[in-house]
Amino acid sequence: MVCAMKNTPLAFIGAGNMARSLIGGLIADGWDPACISVSDADPEQLDATRLLFSTQSAADNTAAAAAAEIVVLAVKPQVMHQVAAEIGATVRERRSLVISIAAGIRATDLQRWLGGDCALVRCMPNTPALVQSGATAMYATPGVSEDQKALAENIMRAVGLSLWVTDEGLMDAVTALSGSGPAYFFLVIEAMEEAGRDLGLDEKTARLLALQTAFGAAKMALESPDDPALLRQRVTSPGGTTERALAVLEDGGLRTLFRDALTAARDRSRELAEQFGAE
Repeated sequence: MVCAMKNTPLAFIGAGNMARSLIGGLIADGWDPACISVSDADPEQLDATRLLFSTQSAADNTAAAAAAEIVVLAVKPQVMHQVAAEIGATVRERRSLVISIAAGIRATDLQRWLGGDCALVRCMPNTPALVQSGATAMYATPGVSEDQKALAENIMRAVGLSLWVTDEGLMDAVTALSGSGPAYFFLVIEAMEEAGRDLGLDEKTARLLALQTAFGAAKMALESPDDPALLRQRVTSPGGTTERALAVLEDGGLRTLFRDALTAARDRSRELAEQFGAE
């Protein structure tokens, strides 16, 4: 099953950073590059992808879709309507699995643009997928078979963790938490680095300590069976330095700020979905 899966004809519509990350992860995981075709409006992007991965370059989007059992839509949300309408007839004829990694495009709208009830998986990956450490939530429409779900999951796991949600409405919350989430952590790292410099550390030392501390904390949380609250308690000695720092963060309303920030991101995700869907 796995060997056959990795010889499944696969097409990427779009050859941007996320598509190249997925292609690289799939090939590293054993997918045959000869089974992967790629199309892109930018010939330079297309040539770079072919030279890097030895994939097949398609003449256009329709040609790419015509050669595939799985079509990964990796274009910007602003052009998704046009691309979907272009390949819709081919996808319906071949009964292909369509995987969308475009943010803010709802399955119902994409189905409508494709012109029929296609097997469709909507994914929300995040940028750490570029270093094979992504987090991807996936939603499958009713027409997706269990075998097709396994294919989609296999593809997204090539660049990190993947999991399913059964309610597409939750994808807006996913966007707020993990889709936008890397930027929140970058901001925290940036703030810690700046504070370290203000306390007298040189720039290189402050940056390395902030980065390694963030990496180490995330690694501990991933590998521990305990939840983050318990891990936090274990490194917080009564009357110590950590307790004093955490008290400042709590008094400053850190939890409320994050709750408000994620709510704002979720609401904006909903607004964008309405905007794109109306086009």
